[in-house]
Amino acid sequence: MQIAIVDYDTGNTKSVSKALDFIGLKNKITAVEKEILAADGIILPGVGAFPQAMAALEERDLISVLQEAVAHGKPLLGVCLGMQLLLDSSDEHGYTQGLGLIPGHAKLLPDTAKIPHMGWNQLEVKQDCPLAHGQDGNFVYYVHSYYAVCEPKYVMASSDYSVEIPGIIANENVYGAQFHPEKSGQAGLEILQGFKEVIECASSQQ
Repeated sequence: MQIAIVDYDTGNTKSVSKALDFIGLKNKITAVEKEILAADGIILPGVGAFPQAMAALEERDLISVLQEAVAHGKPLLGVCLGMQLLLDSSDEHGYTQGLGLIPGHAKLLPDTAKIPHMGWNQLEVKQDCPLAHGQDGNFVYYVHSYYAVCEPKYVMASSDYSVEIPGIIANENVYGAQFHPEKSGQAGLEILQGFKEVIECASSQQ
């Protein structure tokens, strides 16, 4: 099993790779179309601003690659900003179109919340899925200023931070984690293990 970690200068690819190494998941940081499409699963990490991230993906011709991979049933996990990129759009620094893989929109946290949201928050599981299984009540590590607004059917787990923040979202074979699994201790490793199970299931059905 091979995981492609999408390389588009987002800054946290190496920490994601180390976490996957720790749970025994073979992985490669890559921006090569053939390697991404040939992988059993894909992780889209992200640190920084939404418009710049989308521009970087477009510059490397990776937008259509990710959409094609998902259309063929490839499991994809977006992490932090990578999760927001899965949505239809974002308000960050003006309106920017996203990948359109999970219906929703990213908007700035409300004035009632301290921005950025940085630190450990508790997950409340809303719907069971491989990534959220057993995570109810566990603490995970967030660093973000924007959050996903989407229909409840796409929200697998959330955290309370003045507003309900979708922590894990999903749409068929596409998953997103607003927090950093690679920085969330044992809970984070279990969530990555859940993504491994998703990949194994998808591979067995192909």
